[in-house]
This record gives sequence, C-alpha cells and structure tokens, in this order.
Amino acid sequence: MASGGPDGELAAALRYLDQRYATPYAEVKGLLTDIGTEELAHVEMISAILYQLTKDLTIDEIKASGFDTYFVDHTTGIYPVAASGAPFTATYFQSKGDIITDLHENMAAEQKARTTYDNLLRLADDPDVRDPLRFLRQREIVHFQRFGEALRITQDKLNSKNFYACNPSFDKNCGKK
Repeated sequence: MASGGPDGELAAALRYLDQRYATPYAEVKGLLTDIGTEELAHVEMISAILYQLTKDLTIDEIKASGFDTYFVDHTTGIYPVAASGAPFTATYFQSKGDIITDLHENMAAEQKARTTYDNLLRLADDPDVRDPLRFLRQREIVHFQRFGEALRITQDKLNSKNFYACNPSFDKNCGKK
C-alpha cells in the first residue's frame, strides 16, 4: 500500500487539481476541485494506515518484511512511493488540457485505483486496515461515476463544430453532410 504509486491517491489529487484550470465548464471544474480535494484526504488516510502499521516494528520485523530498504532512507516517515518502492513522479498522471481526453484519463485512473484496492484487500486481513480500504475502494467507484456524468455534461455542451471527433481546424469537411 502506497500513496505515491502510479494509481495512487497523490497522483489522482494532482491530476484533478491541475486539470481543472483548463476545464471550460464551471460544473466540471467544480467536480475536479471537489474530487481532487477528496483525494488529498485519501492521501492522509493511507498515510495514517501506513504509519500505524510501521511505527512499532522491530528491526527484525523490518528486515523480515523487506521494509529495510525503505527504512534506511525514511525510517518510518511517510514518503510517497509506489508499492514497488519507486518514488513518486509527476509522470504518473496526465493533464492534457483537452476536457474529453482528461475525463477519459480520469475514468481510467479511478478504475485502476479500484483494482489496486481490490488487490490490497486480497492481501490484508486486519479489519482496521480492510475497513478503510473498502471505503476508499467505494469512493473510487463513485468518482468513476461522477467523471462519467461530467463527460456527458461536456459532450452535451460541445457543438458540432467543436466536438472532439470533429475539429474544423484539422478537417475541412467537419460538420458537413
């Protein structure tokens, strides 16, 4: 479990909070702001779980668990890394500036995060860990649905000369029958 992986909460928060600047529709911008802010709260939840699971580990437990390489660099401090140990990087998320592209990116990101929580739930047996993971998994599903709604709102607002599949700047016959 890591907050800083490619499908983690930190990438999600930054993705949505960055994308909102280029979003042309106020209701979609508000949605990105709300979900991005919520994702920051998820970073806090994951960080709290990680700290609680590691704060009292003995050196023998640290070595036996494979946590030793992380421990050398960070002790039990929370540092954004992927489960593989790779440090967080901005290449984990995209902000394209095209609302259709960004919303599809967001829907895919939420599904990847849900799958990550599914995998974590397969590995965890502590109810104090599983319960918040279930909650976070459910929020990924809700976010996916909300981004689907935002995509419908966006498509309804785009006219035939400004629809993502028909751009007159690139196609002279765009919108002509």
